[in-house]
Amino acid sequence: MTGPPDDDEMVPVSIRLGAVVPPEDPEDWTRPLTWVAALGMLAAPAIALIWFTVARPLDSGRPLAGTWAVAFLLVMGAAAAGSTQIGRLRAFTGTLGAALLSALLVVVAGAVTAGERQIGSATPTLAHALAASLAGVAGASPAAAFGAFTAETWSRLPRATAAAALGAAVTAAVLPTLFQA
Repeated sequence: MTGPPDDDEMVPVSIRLGAVVPPEDPEDWTRPLTWVAALGMLAAPAIALIWFTVARPLDSGRPLAGTWAVAFLLVMGAAAAGSTQIGRLRAFTGTLGAALLSALLVVVAGAVTAGERQIGSATPTLAHALAASLAGVAGASPAAAFGAFTAETWSRLPRATAAAALGAAVTAAVLPTLFQA
């Protein structure tokens, strides 16, 4: 006869053996806010990859239309991703986290599609990717603070719109300065 199970028998074997198992109910990808957050983080890298693949920049002397588009998409996507979060701290970290991930992916897209390698200076593709990323993250910082400040009082759409507008204004001020010698 066996007695009552001890505590070790109540824990699944995969956990006792140290295996990582997925949660029983992973995040549901049919929820609209999940898609808003995912698209917010991936919009700028996708546009950068398309731009660098189709019409790679040949000059890094000034910001091009693609540089502006990637920088603005980065900050707007981050504001949208942050607005999906509930609570001040989550809205702040959601916005900044989305911006940093997006910026990293934009730089990776620039590095992968650069083609040639240069010593002493970055290729034009990488220079535009880095400038757009830095300007976007610079804009996402005040957007994150604004989103956190209004997280508990404003609804999602007005909060995302206002944070994106503030971030875009900062991005527009920062981007041209990154190309000055």
